[in-house]
Amino acid sequence: MQQKPLAFRMRPRTIEEVVGQEHLVSDGKIIARMVKAKQLTSMILYGPPGIGKTSIASAIAGSTKYAFRTLNAVTNNKKDMEIVAAEAKMSGKVILLLDEVHRLDKGKQDFLLPYLENGMITLIGATTSNPYHAINPAIRSRCQIFELKPLSPEDVKKALIRALKDEERGFGHLKVEVSDEALDHFATASNGDVRSSLNALELAVLSTDEGDNGVIQIDVKTAEECLQKKSLAADKDGDGHYDVLSAFQKSIRGSDVDAALHYLGRLIEAGDLVSISRRLLVIAYEDIGLANPQAGARTLAAIETSERIGFPEARIPLANAVIELCLSPKSNSAVIAISDALSDIQKGLSGEVPDHLRDAHYKGAKELGRGIGYLYPHDYENGWVRQQYLPNRLKNKQYYKPKKTGKFEQALANVYENLNGKK
Repeated sequence: MQQKPLAFRMRPRTIEEVVGQEHLVSDGKIIARMVKAKQLTSMILYGPPGIGKTSIASAIAGSTKYAFRTLNAVTNNKKDMEIVAAEAKMSGKVILLLDEVHRLDKGKQDFLLPYLENGMITLIGATTSNPYHAINPAIRSRCQIFELKPLSPEDVKKALIRALKDEERGFGHLKVEVSDEALDHFATASNGDVRSSLNALELAVLSTDEGDNGVIQIDVKTAEECLQKKSLAADKDGDGHYDVLSAFQKSIRGSDVDAALHYLGRLIEAGDLVSISRRLLVIAYEDIGLANPQAGARTLAAIETSERIGFPEARIPLANAVIELCLSPKSNSAVIAISDALSDIQKGLSGEVPDHLRDAHYKGAKELGRGIGYLYPHDYENGWVRQQYLPNRLKNKQYYKPKKTGKFEQALANVYENLNGKK
C-alpha cells in the first residue's frame, strides 16, 4: 500500500498539536473552549491554502472522539452526504469537514440544513474565499465564522522539526540532518503554507541519497531545488488576491513607491494583467484626478502597451505608470463631487429643471414657457453670464470643492472661485 504524503500524515491529532492559529486554539480561546466543553457548533474556517483548515478540523475530531468524515462540495455528490447522514443517525453525531464549502449547490445545501439544525452533523466548512461574499446566507447563518491567519516562519519551522523527529508519522526513523539555512528556506519560501513546506521537505529527504555515514544531508541548495518559488498570496481565485489589490491602490494613494512596486510584483507573478490594468485606470482618475489629469492618458497608454507586448516585458510600462501615479499630486475632488451629487439624487433631492433650460425645439414649447429667458453664454463677454442652472431646491448647492495639490487643479480652483464670486 502506497504511503500517504508527509503533509497528510502530520496532520494534528489533537488541538494541542495544531501549529499556529493561537487566536483560536490556544488555551482559553474559542475553539479550544468548544472542544474542552464538547459543545461544538458548525463553523466555517477561511484563509489562504495550506495554513491549517483541514488540520484544525481533524484535530477537533481527534480531541472529541466523534466520527470524522471529509467531503468536497464540488466533487462529492448528494449520495455521499446521505451516507454521512446515515452514519450520524446511528452514532448520534458526525463531524463533517466540507472543503470548498462556498461551492455548495442548493440541492446539497437543502439536504444538509436539517442535520445542522438538529446537531447530528457538525459542519466544518473550509474555504479560501471570504464567506461574507461567497457563502450562501442559509449556511452562513448557522455557522460560526473563523478567519485563519497565515503561519509565521517560526510556526512553519515548528511543524518541520516535528516532522523530522516524529518516528511514527515523520522521518524520525531515518537519519536526516537539515542545515539551518535549508530549514530557514523551507520555513520562509512557502509564504506561510505549511503543506507546501512539508511537501518540499519530503521531496528533499526522499530524493537525497544517504552519505557514507548513513545520514541524509539536506543543504540549502537542495532546499531551494525542492521549493523553488514562494507561493503567492495573490491567488487570482482567493480572497487574498483582493487584499493585494487593495494594498496596491492604497500604497499608490499614499505615495509609497516601494510598497506599490512590491504589490505590483505580486500581481504580476499571479499573471493578472486584467486586474492590474483596471485598478491602475481607476487610481488615475480616483486618486490622482485633476491634480495631474494627463496621468490618466499616460496610464492608458502604458496599459495598452502592456497588453500588446505581454509578460514579462509588460512589467516595464506598468512600473512606469505605477511610479508616476505614486509621485503625482493627489486629488479626489471629482470623486467626492459626483458622489455627493448622486447622494442628493438618491435621497430625492432633485427638483424640476428650470423652465429657461428646458427643451424648446418643438411646436408649442413657447406656449408652455419652455426656453424663455435663456441667456446664451456665447453672446456675452468671456463666454459667461449669470443665470440659474440648478433646480430651485438646490440652487445654492456646491458639489465641487477644489483641491490645490497640483498646478492644473489650482488653475481650475481659481476659475471656479472667480465664477462663484460673480454669482
